Amino acid sequence: MSRIVLGVGGGVAAYKSALLLRAFTEGGHDVRVVPTAGALRFVGAATFEALSGSPVTSDVWDDVPEVAHVRIGREAELVVVAPATADLLARAATGRADDLLTATLLTATCPVVFVPAMHTEMWLHPATQDNVATLRRRGAVVLPPAVGRLTGPDSGPGRLPEPADIAALARVVLAHGTRALAPDLAGRRVVISAGGTREPLDPVRYLGNRSSGRQGWALARVAAARGADVVLVAAGVDAPAPFGVRVVPVGTAEELRAAMLAEAAGDDRPADAVVMAAAVADFRPGTPSATKLKKGSAAEPTSVPLVRNPDVLAELVTKRAPGQLVVGFAAETGDDEGDVLAHARAKLARKGCDLLVVNDVSAGQVFGAEENAVVVLAADGTVTEVPRTGKDAVAAHVWDAVVPRLSTPRPD
Repeated sequence: MSRIVLGVGGGVAAYKSALLLRAFTEGGHDVRVVPTAGALRFVGAATFEALSGSPVTSDVWDDVPEVAHVRIGREAELVVVAPATADLLARAATGRADDLLTATLLTATCPVVFVPAMHTEMWLHPATQDNVATLRRRGAVVLPPAVGRLTGPDSGPGRLPEPADIAALARVVLAHGTRALAPDLAGRRVVISAGGTREPLDPVRYLGNRSSGRQGWALARVAAARGADVVLVAAGVDAPAPFGVRVVPVGTAEELRAAMLAEAAGDDRPADAVVMAAAVADFRPGTPSATKLKKGSAAEPTSVPLVRNPDVLAELVTKRAPGQLVVGFAAETGDDEGDVLAHARAKLARKGCDLLVVNDVSAGQVFGAEENAVVVLAADGTVTEVPRTGKDAVAAHVWDAVVPRLSTPRPD
């Protein structure tokens, strides 16, 4: 059980902090909520106290004998500020200590994550951007805001990411430190495939696989948190998009192929990195039926002829733009011809990609699970083992391998 301080700024998005608090407590963490006075105008202290089981105040003059303004920060293992308003970012960047939350931020020696939420003009203002740069330079994580509906009819960057996304990224920082979410993909464009393709047999049935898309979702979420412009080509996955990510839904291998080639090439500029995390069906029914195939009917097939699907990863490699990095995934099991890594090394050489992320899927592990263990093989011979951990943490390790191999950023 980890000790988390949840700071809550005085913006309308404060209502989402109650859901974030619940996600932390259900994960087994001990959470102390420290709101600003403005936050308590949106969500009452009683709500935070009931969900956290701890007293809630914004005033440094409460609980004076315990010296709360020092003790809370010292004892924390992670501080998450959500929402972080423009005012709160400014006060944190300038070292103010005029309430319990800003005092806590000055005494905390653990990782600190700010999750901004404000109106678009406030987020884009040079003063706010300077404050964000200052906080990042000091080692804090400042996530980019989501893009979407704001207060009133306006839309744009400044929306608070969904609590599930914030909780997932906070767990990565808690386990691996702020380096896991360094903004080292800022200005980069990445394209990621996720899920598993579905090849129709008839209007009801299809040939598919067991991929849940969770690892691809994690790759997209972490890339967006690290500042990338992310496109997620989602095959057969119906789930909320990670914040800051544009989703292109597809079904079949042919649809995925067309989408990946188009997004990798881009309309204005090609992607800096292309990650093929989706499980693409190797075969599809040669002639799908236009009507449902019924048992005992004249149309009941005695066999289903299969046609080989295109090799999307190999095609992405051969058609990639200059300097574009291509990452493949391999779901392998050992057999009489070799173990998992032997098959993976052969695939890396055959496909010609820069990196290959290897999953051992023996006995049904990995698919649908919340955790994963991978080996990252590089074309230069480098081998990186990632022990079993959450899939967002695995994603951070994959991007750690990608970033130093990216070419010099292209001019806008």
